[in-house]
Amino acid sequence: MLSIIVAIANNNVIGKDNKLIWHLPEDLKRFKSLTSGHTIIMGRKTFESLGRILPNRKHIILSKSGILKIQDKNVDIVNDIEMLNKYIQSQEEYFVIGGDSIYQKLMPYVTKMYVTKIYHEFEGDAFFPEIKDSEWKIISKQKGIKDEKNPYDYEYINYERINKNKI
Repeated sequence: MLSIIVAIANNNVIGKDNKLIWHLPEDLKRFKSLTSGHTIIMGRKTFESLGRILPNRKHIILSKSGILKIQDKNVDIVNDIEMLNKYIQSQEEYFVIGGDSIYQKLMPYVTKMYVTKIYHEFEGDAFFPEIKDSEWKIISKQKGIKDEKNPYDYEYINYERINKNKI
């Protein structure tokens, strides 16, 4: 089963110049807590933006060119979405972590979303696809901690696909 984990600004911005625009340490802790011990799926640019292999996670990198070469037992490189079918069909949870084109391509196969909604607008060049009320229901909401280290109002919103049989 594929799940998306993402932080989204009011204007659907998720990044700029292949980077996060904001810094919310509490959200990063949540990301680590949710994804540790799991497999994360991302595009090549997102992997490069991480700057390293994240500990305690298997990485699947979707790269059209297939020229990305990483020698690590925790990294698999695939060049076609069809190579993700075993993860899509699995009962185990796999986390899609970006970027925008990967979210767009894999959204039809996702059954859950862990969204951090940041109540602020940012200038960016990467956007998250529209979350359609007809396809998703909110299963939980939790207000994030705003303080000197986490300067924006934000909320954790978890979604579940309404009709899983469509996938």
